[in-house]
Amino acid sequence: MLIGITGKPSTGKSTFFKAATLAEVEIANYPFTTIKPNHAVGYVKVACMDKEFGVQCNPRFGYCLQHKRFIPVDLLDVAGLIPGAHAGAGLGSEFLDDLNQANALIHVIDISGSTNEKGEAVDPGSYDPANDILFLEEELDQWYLRILNKGWEKFARQVRQENANVARALAKQLSGLRVTEDIAKEVLREEALNEDILSWDANALKHLASAMRKKTKPMVIAANKIDVSTGKENYLRLVKMFPKYTIVPCSAESEVALREAARKELIQYIPGEKNFTVAGKLNEKQEKALQFIQKNVLDAYGSTGVQLVLDTIVFDVLKMVAIFPGGVNKLEDKDGNVLPDCFLLQHGATALDFAYHLHTDIGEGFIRAIDVKTKRAVGKEYVLKHRDVIEIVTRK
Repeated sequence: MLIGITGKPSTGKSTFFKAATLAEVEIANYPFTTIKPNHAVGYVKVACMDKEFGVQCNPRFGYCLQHKRFIPVDLLDVAGLIPGAHAGAGLGSEFLDDLNQANALIHVIDISGSTNEKGEAVDPGSYDPANDILFLEEELDQWYLRILNKGWEKFARQVRQENANVARALAKQLSGLRVTEDIAKEVLREEALNEDILSWDANALKHLASAMRKKTKPMVIAANKIDVSTGKENYLRLVKMFPKYTIVPCSAESEVALREAARKELIQYIPGEKNFTVAGKLNEKQEKALQFIQKNVLDAYGSTGVQLVLDTIVFDVLKMVAIFPGGVNKLEDKDGNVLPDCFLLQHGATALDFAYHLHTDIGEGFIRAIDVKTKRAVGKEYVLKHRDVIEIVTRK
């Protein structure tokens, strides 16, 4: 799974990326600080099952803090986009193509309105961040349309001549954008497009491109810089303006500060929580900064928003479920690690899907699964639930 982080320059994209990963990325308040895409690992958070079993887990991947399990996901931070990106402005077409394989997008906007359309600093509140949501929609739609239009007439004639299945042909043509046959069928039905592909005009193709983009690149908006004075008013207004989007109030800078302080053992902090505990000696500057974050971010919004954005896009938008491998009589692996793994699977995945996810041999040797929490045997068609602990019984 790959989550792309996008938006115009200087909105705090790289700060958000660092907050989510603590990767060493260049951060500056000028356009195109990021040129090459940054790739690193972020984490989504679930309540760990170790507490319910009265044990302490030992993750092989990710980590666990006070029974909160952090599961790794791949994040990609691409350079900032400006109007005309789909046509190459600011190397935009190259940056958009970096997002080809992304399952979903996080759009980081400057909710305080202190960054104009070119990514230049302006007075807070002097720029309307609603423009950024509309701008990115248009750029992404035009990007999809550019790819769709490439060789369209030849493609359409071939589909008609071969009397090919239109949905299947579209899925093959747009496979690089993660368009599947099921998605193509759904879009064709929703857009009420007829089977005569050569009759589709430019307007039909634009609607098709937009619909494909919404299906294959679902998005959560990180309303960054919420701690700036103009942020809250803009946030409340945009939530009403764009009811179909999930917009999360966010302060990436605050999250970086909290994680860095926790790494230096000055505070105890669990990402996504609304409080922290002072654990070391703070100087006056550090104390004031942390007090500001507590009052203006954590108390006001319940968290810095960074962890919430990641959790929302993985669990609510992409509808993944977290599954722990385990045994009824033994939660440890051969090295003695307790509940060492936790995997993300698509909602609707079955016990057999999970077996194959673990290893092809396990899937092929599947006999039954056991719900470790209830100790009940289940069959291969059992649909996994979020935070299930599953034992797979195989042929020896």
